[in-house]
Amino acid sequence: MKFGPVPLQTAAGLILGHNIAGPDGRRALRKGRALSALDIAQLSALGRSTVYVAEMAADDVAEDAAAQRVAAALAGSNLRCSGAASGRVNLAARVRGVLRVDADRLLQVNALPGITVATLANHSPVQARQLAATVKIVPFAVPDALVCACEAVAAAQPLVWLDAIPARSAAIILSGSLAASARIIADFEPALRGRLEALGASVSGVHFVALEDEGGEAALAAMLRQQLDAGCDIILLAGETAIMDRADIAPRAVESAGGSIACFGVPVDPGNLLMLAYVGNVPVLGAPGCARSRKANIVDWVLPRLLAGDRITQADLAALGHGGLLEEIPERPAPRLQLEEPR
Repeated sequence: MKFGPVPLQTAAGLILGHNIAGPDGRRALRKGRALSALDIAQLSALGRSTVYVAEMAADDVAEDAAAQRVAAALAGSNLRCSGAASGRVNLAARVRGVLRVDADRLLQVNALPGITVATLANHSPVQARQLAATVKIVPFAVPDALVCACEAVAAAQPLVWLDAIPARSAAIILSGSLAASARIIADFEPALRGRLEALGASVSGVHFVALEDEGGEAALAAMLRQQLDAGCDIILLAGETAIMDRADIAPRAVESAGGSIACFGVPVDPGNLLMLAYVGNVPVLGAPGCARSRKANIVDWVLPRLLAGDRITQADLAALGHGGLLEEIPERPAPRLQLEEPR
């Protein structure tokens, strides 16, 4: 495609490169239109003798057609392509789910000149009808070879797709001093329940286990077994005090209930003190104190993937450190910015 100024008398049929304003300052002609004889006359009346235009080559694909082909090649399951306009096609979610992005092949596509694809981050939770990705062809047309190259990158498997989150049953187990039980439940239940229900999960119950002495560990293990036997798909733990050690009460109770600890401690703040365990295939998420806040924290990154069926490993969580410094939450008892400046 050629782009540049041409004499007005030779511009008929070519693509207008820029918006043109009339004497009143309002747009008279919109960029991207093929100039007609009437348009040429109007431009002449405005005093134009030259005009910037795009001229397509024989092997070029117009921006809308190119965007449609690229979007169709990239989009996988549970994503719907919109119509094309101004070289753009949007990909929206058909259902609630977790977005998957093949970042390496996405980079290959975006390295092609004139073709751009922007997505939400890999593993992002997405609601039905939410925009998940957008394709934009930058020039008015691109060579067919570039579109074919993009299609070849996506030939084996789509680059962007959505794994639906099935209906899940979740139990919330809270713990701490018996005297503080009402406050603990009031602190944690609304935020945890809200997160689960926003992802389509049903909360089978909110339970409290008093941790007054060593018997609390056995009581917590018994409650875990009770919820597992009831058929819960996921269990969330939270309490008066966050899990402070790999050998703390909650990890020990999980192991007593027949589970194993996948990870304790993650490079995401707020949320460093997260524990992830499994009893068989059922995840047990030990949420840190930041889970009482509705602001984004580690629970929002991990919970959607668990509900989608991912078996998250310590390596997965370790990879979250890049970008893991999140906005502070007001509920934090010791905000990080209150740390004394080094002398």
